[in-house]
Amino acid sequence: MNTAAIVILSIALVVAIGVSVWLFQTVRRSKALQERFGPEYDKTLAERRSKREAEAELAAREKRVEKLTLRPLSAEDRARYLEAWRLRMEHFVENPRTAVTDVDLLVEEVMRARGYPVGDFERQAADVSVDHPNFVENYRAAHAIAQRSRDGRASTEDLRNAMLHFRALFDDLLEDHPVRASA
Repeated sequence: MNTAAIVILSIALVVAIGVSVWLFQTVRRSKALQERFGPEYDKTLAERRSKREAEAELAAREKRVEKLTLRPLSAEDRARYLEAWRLRMEHFVENPRTAVTDVDLLVEEVMRARGYPVGDFERQAADVSVDHPNFVENYRAAHAIAQRSRDGRASTEDLRNAMLHFRALFDDLLEDHPVRASA
């Protein structure tokens, strides 16, 4: 074999190894994002033009949330929020529309207490999807019902479902999950 052929084969081998490493890392990154975000991964993938764009969005969320100073709730705060929930549940029997609106605000208050920025709902939902991916879609549904309720367009069954959806995220936010060190 002549020197030119050896050089060409060596270059081809280096390129093949490089492509293999790149493909392996891409697959590994995709799998890690799928595992971290669960159903939110599929939702984001469906909303974006490409897998690459969806994964870039999810990675950006991770980086944004890593910069937050998230903190666990104290036992006193947890007890106070549980009591606030109980009172809203009692109020649900008398006035479900108001109770759902109040619970929407209560969940936002718990998010704020944990260190999530609040105000822009879509940003809130995206941020909470990083650490609570199994609950964020229900949170979006519950919030949409709360908005329809404010306009008088939600049935009692819708309102009941909103309470169930809110409760799932509320309970998860109250849990003493390990909190990442802030960046």
